[in-house]
Amino acid sequence: MDAVQFVPEWARGIVWYQIFPERFRNGDPANDPTPASLLGAWPHDAGEPWQVHPWTADWYAPQAYEQAKGGSIWFHLQRRRYGGDVQGILDSLDYLVDLGVGAVYLNPVFDSPSAHKYDGRTYHHIDVHFGPDPQGDRMLIATESPADPTTWTWTAADRLMLRLMDEAHRRGLRIIFDGVWNHVSLDSWAFRDVAERQQASPYANWFKIKSWDDPAAGTTFTHQGWFDVPELPEWRQDENGIVAGPRDYIFAATRRWMDPDGDGDPRDGIDGWRLDVAFCIEHPFWKAWRRYVRSINPEAYLVAETDPLIDQRPFLQGDEFDAVMNYGFTFAVSEFFITRKFRIAATEFDRRLRELRDIAPAQVAHVMQNLLGSHDTTRLASHTVNADIHPYRTWGEFHRHSMPQYTPACVTRKPTDAERVLQKLAILFQMTYIGAPMIYYGDEAGMWGANDPCCRKPMVWPHLDYEPETMGPEGLPRPEPDEVAFDRDMFAYYQKLIAIRRSSDALQRGEYRTLLADDDRRLFAFMREAPRDLALVAINAGDSACTFELPVAARDRWIDVWNGGHTYTVGNGRLTVELPSQAGAILRPAA
Repeated sequence: MDAVQFVPEWARGIVWYQIFPERFRNGDPANDPTPASLLGAWPHDAGEPWQVHPWTADWYAPQAYEQAKGGSIWFHLQRRRYGGDVQGILDSLDYLVDLGVGAVYLNPVFDSPSAHKYDGRTYHHIDVHFGPDPQGDRMLIATESPADPTTWTWTAADRLMLRLMDEAHRRGLRIIFDGVWNHVSLDSWAFRDVAERQQASPYANWFKIKSWDDPAAGTTFTHQGWFDVPELPEWRQDENGIVAGPRDYIFAATRRWMDPDGDGDPRDGIDGWRLDVAFCIEHPFWKAWRRYVRSINPEAYLVAETDPLIDQRPFLQGDEFDAVMNYGFTFAVSEFFITRKFRIAATEFDRRLRELRDIAPAQVAHVMQNLLGSHDTTRLASHTVNADIHPYRTWGEFHRHSMPQYTPACVTRKPTDAERVLQKLAILFQMTYIGAPMIYYGDEAGMWGANDPCCRKPMVWPHLDYEPETMGPEGLPRPEPDEVAFDRDMFAYYQKLIAIRRSSDALQRGEYRTLLADDDRRLFAFMREAPRDLALVAINAGDSACTFELPVAARDRWIDVWNGGHTYTVGNGRLTVELPSQAGAILRPAA
């Protein structure tokens, strides 16, 4: 055990569910976005014709208003808004409970002109179109001095978010926000003031300004955007990270959402943060921010998005983050279970997993967000279709190869039954391995989609009837339409796995030990061990049925709780297991 425990106990082994709010559920059509709400966001076209897009429409088929506007499908996909909101998430909490997840990660919810909302106008207000009174909220926000927290009000959208937090907690669900501390929107209150008032702005030293408007010098106002994206102006940094002005604003917004009523009791606030592009901000900032967060809530969970190809260790020593979004896990699972062209052997899979576990104190492995897809990747279902298009581990290059707008060879059809088998095998491993598995919204509903923006389709709900996907991204009809509907079989698959996980302290919180890594037959087996519980997981990732033995020193009889309760008997310390191809078993000791 580690000498000092720094990860929150509640986060050990919990199942996460990631929600992209604008595409999750439209609970209140009366608050839907307007053309004016798009101003400041790419592709900088808020002109008519425009409308809120039909939730159930064929994804690649342009609607009449888009045809009248003209332009490519990729232009239209960026302009689309579907009206997902906080009320939609509230209406879906019982769905999440039924699925069995224990925690929710919300992509950015702060006021922003984009669909993704990584370009926040503020950090202290929920997007007005996520709440019940956009116009009234705009009027309230206009009364504030944004740099002065004593002037901040609670809008209707803010209050609805507080209700969501309360209702989630009442159901036993944890909830974290996406903190985008590196950059803001062109329409943020501070940047807008700088653009208008130039050096006279009180926020002139908050941003990375390259040049000012100066006719005499022949220069114009230009700024540094994140990765040179002008829509994402970056806060200025020094050797300690983000400089004092924006840092103070970030700290004030942090407290607002972690202790909304300011009484020192954080139970009415969020349970932690996911931090966007954490690798772009200097480490001293994160150390100071963590101390501040933990002073508000000692059990707050902090997970970083980092470049998966850089050294993760500096982020995970107990003084910055509890975990990272574990894309290294994503790569390894793809390489063993999904791809054929770039596949790795079982022993190499074991080595890569061990390497990931060893980058930080042992407790970190229990809270790592083990994901198989996100808003920044191709969906898991579509990855099975395009498994051999490019190595997943070549992160930057893979992105372009998994985007049909750049790589026409990227296939956007619905997965076949055989490809669904690969998807399910990866999920079985995800839900039994050490760590905190995360589901990207809709994967449990069978959704598919290439990389951004196609991984951000509107959620497929069982109570809605969807148009089939008849068009491809190149604007041509598909050979056969792909039916779009809630996949009850996939939902039940996730539901059963999560229920088994939650019934087992070993699967949730137990330590990990590899039992078998067989390269020739592509077999992999491991034990999860808790003080009063054991679980044995065996997976056949090969193309042939196999019978094999596993060393088991404890217990005489084991029950396969995954495959109908078949009983296995131990003889001479060996357990003989039979598995079909591309199948797995979850064994627990018989009573």
